[in-house]
Amino acid sequence: MHAFAIWLKGTDLSWLVTHHGWVWATCEALHFIGMSILFGCIGALDVRMLGWWKSPPVAGVNALVRWGVFGFLINLVTGAVFFIGEPLQYVDNPAFRFKMLFLVLAGWNVLLFYVTGVADRIESLEPDDDAPISAKVFAGTSLFLWVGVMFFGRMLPFLGNSF
Repeated sequence: MHAFAIWLKGTDLSWLVTHHGWVWATCEALHFIGMSILFGCIGALDVRMLGWWKSPPVAGVNALVRWGVFGFLINLVTGAVFFIGEPLQYVDNPAFRFKMLFLVLAGWNVLLFYVTGVADRIESLEPDDDAPISAKVFAGTSLFLWVGVMFFGRMLPFLGNSF
């Protein structure tokens, strides 16, 4: 991975990202907006499944998930730009590794949520209905993992010697 990072740092695209300050600054703003959309939409569904916000029907809150996917795509693109710009700051940083671990685990959690049929079982929940325990486990896990992604992303400059 280190050899790839050295090669990537020598590309014109990496040079563009690091030598035009507006690229990094724009991506920072978009990354924050993307995470806000992602966490706001997915977090709303998680909070509903946990029973902390029982008034809306799940179907209405679940409609926000597509916006959460949009926020994730924004973060995927801007995160790639960050990595392309300064790959050597990321590959050896333990915070980056933990962020990626939490991101992969969050992806598995989402995949299992849909594959196991739990998503289908909660779709018909009306206001004040309790979600099944399986949905609550997925929701709690989701919140924990996404907070972990944000925490380790924020810790990138502070853990390791990268930035």
